[in-house]
Amino acid sequence: QLPQAAGKGLPCPGPLGLTVELFFGTLLYSPLTAAWVTHCASPHYHCRSKAEMRHTCRGTINLATANITVEDSCNFIISNGGAQTYHLKASSEVERQRWVTALELAKAKAVKMLAESDDSGDEESVSQTDKTELQTTLRTLSSKVEDLSTCNDLIAKHGTALQRSLSELESLKLPAESNEKIKQVNERATLFRITSNAMINACRDFLLLAQTHSKKWQKSLQYERDQRIRLEETLEQLAKQHNHLERAFRGATVLPANAPGSGGSSKEQCCPAKGDLSDEDDDNEFFDAPEIITMPETMGHKRTGSNISGTSSDISLDEQYKHLPEDTKKEKRTRIPYKPNYSLNLWSIMKNCIGKELSKIPMPVNFNEPLSMLQRLTEDLEYHTLLDRAAKCENSLEQLCYVAAFTVSSYSTTVYRTSKPFNSLLGETFELDRLEETGYRSLCEQVSHHPPAAAHHAESKHGWTLRQEIKITSKFRGKYFSIMPLGTIHCIFPSSGNHYTWKKVTTTVHNIIVGKLWIDQSGEIEIINHKTGDKCNLKFVPYSYFSRDVARKVTGEVMDPSGKVHFILLGTWDEKMDCYKVLPGGGENGAEGRQKAHEAEDTRLLLWKRNPLPKNAENMYYFSELALTLNALESGTAPTDSRLRPDQRLMENGRWDEANAEKQRLEEKQRMSRKKREADAVKATEDGTLYDPYKPLWFERKKDPDTKEIAHVYKGGYWESKEKQDWSMCPDIF
Repeated sequence: QLPQAAGKGLPCPGPLGLTVELFFGTLLYSPLTAAWVTHCASPHYHCRSKAEMRHTCRGTINLATANITVEDSCNFIISNGGAQTYHLKASSEVERQRWVTALELAKAKAVKMLAESDDSGDEESVSQTDKTELQTTLRTLSSKVEDLSTCNDLIAKHGTALQRSLSELESLKLPAESNEKIKQVNERATLFRITSNAMINACRDFLLLAQTHSKKWQKSLQYERDQRIRLEETLEQLAKQHNHLERAFRGATVLPANAPGSGGSSKEQCCPAKGDLSDEDDDNEFFDAPEIITMPETMGHKRTGSNISGTSSDISLDEQYKHLPEDTKKEKRTRIPYKPNYSLNLWSIMKNCIGKELSKIPMPVNFNEPLSMLQRLTEDLEYHTLLDRAAKCENSLEQLCYVAAFTVSSYSTTVYRTSKPFNSLLGETFELDRLEETGYRSLCEQVSHHPPAAAHHAESKHGWTLRQEIKITSKFRGKYFSIMPLGTIHCIFPSSGNHYTWKKVTTTVHNIIVGKLWIDQSGEIEIINHKTGDKCNLKFVPYSYFSRDVARKVTGEVMDPSGKVHFILLGTWDEKMDCYKVLPGGGENGAEGRQKAHEAEDTRLLLWKRNPLPKNAENMYYFSELALTLNALESGTAPTDSRLRPDQRLMENGRWDEANAEKQRLEEKQRMSRKKREADAVKATEDGTLYDPYKPLWFERKKDPDTKEIAHVYKGGYWESKEKQDWSMCPDIF
């Protein structure tokens, strides 16, 4: 009777002795003997007390974003797409189906409630003066209702006088036509008085309702405020403990005071670096980064064995890497200066950033890696050979397998990359010309700054074209970052006309405040061949501490337009992907053959395997071989190329203090350019003239004929300008 009980607050027999409650769009459960299912439209309607719920609840999952999947006849899984996954078991298949149906209905209602609400869950902390403001509002409402009541009395008084005068007019000997008009005016005056009385009554009802619920509002606001204060205090305490442990560790590993080169002291002298380090271009959301970055006195400071292994601790950065003209020859560089070990008080930055978008947080370069977002986007081509092999396939289903493997391979470079790339400036570009070496060339341009959006176009002489426009949205949730790429990726094979599209999954960075940072990918990807109708469904399984399955697992099915599965994909997004051909078998859509596919080792085909990282990659931001070459200077590039960005170059060379100051200068320059464009637009509006808004230099907005989406597409001209070395149209952004 679960579906009937859902939404009524009735007790129902529950699986595994769990308590499951749908409370205001949230799934709560605890180890009680009976299960309850309720769906409350009001946060004040409960089946039991809040104190009991807080005491017994072990965790929550937001139903609006929950994934509900059926595992087998009696088991089903509820996950939030991150680290929380719960496996539930029903006593029978019928009961399991009732659970799933009730949860799906509640999820649909939660999504609807979320869409109708103006509050996205990222609201600011409740102010200390909320109670006073609420009381002031109620007093204002009361006074306004009194004013309305006074007006109503005046209206009634004058209305009565008007009706009396009209009655006197009716008694006079006037033409019949005049009497009709007087009657109409009398009726309208009566209706007006009735309407005004109704308005006053409605206002009184509203005031009464507001007074009735004011205490409930105050209680809810106070509860939310107390919860936030407790969370901040807990996080601050954990951060202080973590900082204390770091200091104790450094104190235990520094050189003795009389050691050679120690300067007679075990403490390094530090100088603070400060500046406006926000990536946000809105003055109202611009903050100064706190003075928390400690820098060594000399660039050749000693390193402890904890951060460099197998290298001399007396080697300075200049000796580690000689900055000769980079990459002017065909040889590609294989190393960059090692990452300095600068300390950072993380809590002093993060405590004011909970709930904000990543681009609106004041970020020093300590959180960055010496690559821009455009260069990071170009790293998707690390395993471009998969597309080369796909172009040679005559069978579209086999081609789809390689495209799926290429999709997964783009995440392999993120497994250890916990640092943030530089936010690209508006108009910034990045080219990667590998036409002679590997047969492809790529171009990226930052086409929008607010919201941040980058357009990418790559083409290969081996018969494929890749293009995408990606908008990055991100949220800081206290313990983790969620990074949600928005936009569609297109892969086109001109020889066959096959056109594939897909979207990226969510990337989550865990343990932001305390613990070791780690990255997880979660969600589903649907790759569609718009010519043939073939599809591939990829599932990135979120990490679960209690799961016995392999970590970072990816599964997939390649099927024809009828839904028949032909290939099974299995692997991990950080290591490899295998392909198994589905053997002919019985069952719906060859279910038995699909189940035996993993056992058929003779049909196994290794689609992709990750390349090993370069030597000492842990000291070079865990860059891959391709990533190490991306920021190397090349001759003939556009003046807007990311390689020429000064703050990024200073950071790569280990001069983080100067990089922070340069980063501040570039962002201020970009803000001034934006203000000038806004002023020009206002002036054009006042003058009644046409205003030409900002347009990207190498990309233009077009509607895709297959997806019907409007996105920035490469319009040509860049490589011709490079050949002529004509960059006169490029803006001065650096």
